[in-house]
Amino acid sequence: MIPGTVDIVLPCLDEAAALPWILGRLPKGYRAIVVDNGSTDGSAEIARELGATVVTESRRGFGAAAHAGLLASTADYVTFCDADASMDPLDLEALVAPIARGEADLVLGRRRPTTRGAWPLHARLANFALARLMRRASGVRLHDLGPMRAARREGLLGLDLQDRRSGYPLEMVLRGSEAGWRILELDAPYAPRVGRSKVTGTLRGTLRAIQDMSRLLKAARR
Repeated sequence: MIPGTVDIVLPCLDEAAALPWILGRLPKGYRAIVVDNGSTDGSAEIARELGATVVTESRRGFGAAAHAGLLASTADYVTFCDADASMDPLDLEALVAPIARGEADLVLGRRRPTTRGAWPLHARLANFALARLMRRASGVRLHDLGPMRAARREGLLGLDLQDRRSGYPLEMVLRGSEAGWRILELDAPYAPRVGRSKVTGTLRGTLRAIQDMSRLLKAARR
């Protein structure tokens, strides 16, 4: 059993269609922090009506939204999950458990597609290549740079993460590794998202993510 509460940071850009499902599947004792990153479809209003804490982050970028949610969190444990219904918040309990038991400092959800079309081929190939480079840079045997993850709030703040774009999840791993964190990867089901992806759903978004992460990897090799 996890002591106290757990905050779930949900970066959000036009996810009105997915939010009711996501916020209806919060594990017991988990609180949702929806970070609105410029939505025009009423996502923020829907999130408030469903009981979530809503934070507004005007600076566009996954890292900007994720970090705003981290700063707004107050629980000992902080988790991250996409707000597009591709991953089930209930699976976060399995990620938090090793941290609560003192067996890990950062736990990542390795995406396991539930259907053939859940993960676009170009995004999967890019993830495979980046994960390989990440293993070399960090020395941690990871296979995915996915969005689902869990750690203690105090530790995450201590990493002093600076990236505010697509490199934020990678920087978390690299800085955690440098700090001697025990980093664990667990399988997590990955379903087709609701709506259109702003990053990996398009070739342009994928290339932007590759550029952001390549820059971090290059710096890590210096």
